[in-house]
Amino acid sequence: MTMTATVGPYLPYLRRYARSLTGSQASGDGYVRALLESMLEGNVTLRPDLPPRMALYRLFHEFWSASTPPSLTPGADSLSPVEQRLQALQPTKREALLLTAVEGFFVHEAALILEMRPDEVEDAIAATLRSIDRDLSSRILITEDEMIIAIDLENLVTELGHEVVGIATTRDEAVRLAKEQEPDLVLADIQLADGSSGVDAAADIVESLGIPVIFITAFPECLLTGKRLEPTYLISKPFLRDTVKATIGQALFFHKSSVRPRINIADNAAVSAVGA
Repeated sequence: MTMTATVGPYLPYLRRYARSLTGSQASGDGYVRALLESMLEGNVTLRPDLPPRMALYRLFHEFWSASTPPSLTPGADSLSPVEQRLQALQPTKREALLLTAVEGFFVHEAALILEMRPDEVEDAIAATLRSIDRDLSSRILITEDEMIIAIDLENLVTELGHEVVGIATTRDEAVRLAKEQEPDLVLADIQLADGSSGVDAAADIVESLGIPVIFITAFPECLLTGKRLEPTYLISKPFLRDTVKATIGQALFFHKSSVRPRINIADNAAVSAVGA
C-alpha cells in the first residue's frame, strides 16, 4: 500500500491536531508538511505494529519533539512571539487532553502515542483540566443560526465557567456583537441564517479584534485540506463536552490577553484563528 493510501485519510485530522498543538494554521501545517517530506525521503517510517492512525500520530510526536520549527509560510523568517516563548517551555502534556478529548483516542492509545504510561496520561489530562478550570474562564460570543444548537452551546460553555456575551445568527450581527461586547473568543458555525458565511464573519472579527475563533462543523475535513486559509481550531458536530472544553482551553492557552497575567505564555500579539 502506498504512503498516500495509508496516511491520506488521517491527514486532515492530523492537521487539526497540529494546529491546536502549536496555536496556528501555519505552524501546524508546517510541521505536518515537514513530516510528510521526511517520510517521502525515507528518513522516518510508521511503526508496522500499530494501526496506521496511531502510528501516524506517534511518528508526528517523535518528529515534533525532535525538530526545530519548520518554515511556516513563504516569506516567514521567524516564529511569532508566542511561539518563540512556547519553544522555551518544558512540555506540559496538554497533548494528552487533545489526543483523547479532541482526536478521540483512548487513554491507552494516547499513552502509546506519547510514550507514557496510561496512569501518566490520566494524570496529565486531570492536571490540564484543573488548569483550564482555574485560569482560563472567558467571555464567549456564539455565532450559530440553529437555536437548539446555540442554546446547547450556551448552556455547555456556561457550565464550564465561561460567560456568553451574545448569540449571533448572521455575519453582520456577529461582527456587530463582537465589536460591542469584545469577547475573548468566538464559537462559530460555518453557514449562518441569511446564507452568509461564518468563515467571512470570523475573518472580519479576527481582523478587527485579533481574538481566536473556534469553528464547529459537521464536515471538518472540508476545512482541513492545508491548501488555503483555514481555521486553527475546529470541533466536529455532534460535539462533546470534553471536546469543547479542551479546544476552548487550548485556544485561550495561546490567545488569552494580559487581562489574566497568571497565564505565563499569554501574549498580546494574538495568532490569527483563521490562519496566523
